[in-house]
Amino acid sequence: MRIFPLLTALVVMSAIYLAVLERDALLGFAGVLSDEEPRTAGAVSDDPPPPQVQVLAQRSVAQEIPTTIVLRGRTEAARRVEVRAETSGLVVSEPLRRGATVDAGDPLCELSPGVRKAALDEARARLAEAEINYRAASGLAEGGFGSETRLANARAALQSAQAGVDRAVEELARLVMHAPFAGRLESDTAELGSLLQPGALCATLIQLDPITLVGFATETQIDRLSEGAVAGARLASGREVMGEVSFLARSADPETRTFRVEVKVPNPDNLIRDGQSADILIQAESETGHLLPGSALTLNDAGDLGLRVVDADGLVSFAPARLVRDTDDGMWLSGLPKQITAIIVGQEFTREGARVKVVLRDADAADAQ
Repeated sequence: MRIFPLLTALVVMSAIYLAVLERDALLGFAGVLSDEEPRTAGAVSDDPPPPQVQVLAQRSVAQEIPTTIVLRGRTEAARRVEVRAETSGLVVSEPLRRGATVDAGDPLCELSPGVRKAALDEARARLAEAEINYRAASGLAEGGFGSETRLANARAALQSAQAGVDRAVEELARLVMHAPFAGRLESDTAELGSLLQPGALCATLIQLDPITLVGFATETQIDRLSEGAVAGARLASGREVMGEVSFLARSADPETRTFRVEVKVPNPDNLIRDGQSADILIQAESETGHLLPGSALTLNDAGDLGLRVVDADGLVSFAPARLVRDTDDGMWLSGLPKQITAIIVGQEFTREGARVKVVLRDADAADAQ
């Protein structure tokens, strides 16, 4: 039986036991005091215990946050409608080509009347007959020679004949399709000689003045916007335009959790087209905050977002913060005191109530000198 491996194992286990469970006794036997042991009576030191963690901090004074909110969006026509036929018939009007400008009420498509005029003449003749019968029945009833039932039948026949005339007139009016508003044609109107059925497309009409800019704001942005706020935009072509906020959605998109924002912009020359990309800048309510690196953000034990800050004595505390904007220079945070010293490197290695050795960032250290 080999005895040396067994002895080696016993020695190693004894060393581990002494190093872990009897560390204080081992250090005392070696003549070394641990940081946790009380100092010998009468040995008073003016030096504080050395800090456990060294952190890099940045001093910050609250300042006004830039009041513009930038949204990525697009342009939309103020109105867009597809003019469709309400009755059937052959097109007898010359087509208008796409791009043409029309005024409200201009005819777009006209259908052949067919036998509709004859139907109107017949309805008018029946109305004249019904009026004569009603006058006769009314006179007999007044003289006591006609019954109330006959008079009621004559009145019903008169009203039915009048309804027939109204239907015939309405049917003739449906033969001509008019532009509901002034705008531009996005498609040719129906071709001459084509047959349109009810619901068939006559033309597509859009209105570009004013044009609508549409963007989508996040939950943190929407509360800072208001209807009537001044807004501007830079289109993909480089053109810059100005307008004002006309609509803020009250319900979020269920998929993106963003809110629709609309800005009305004058477009008298119709040079801004429907569907162009745009960067929208909207003037928002002003507030103050701190511009700090994103690395400074951390979470406390409750999961709240904020910063670990230190006081003049190096004592660490947690300050909740609200993220306002993320920029290339850092993050704008609000809800903090006016002046803070925020830990920007090393905050994950300390906790609230601990004391740390603070090293100020170069710019802050130079200002302190």
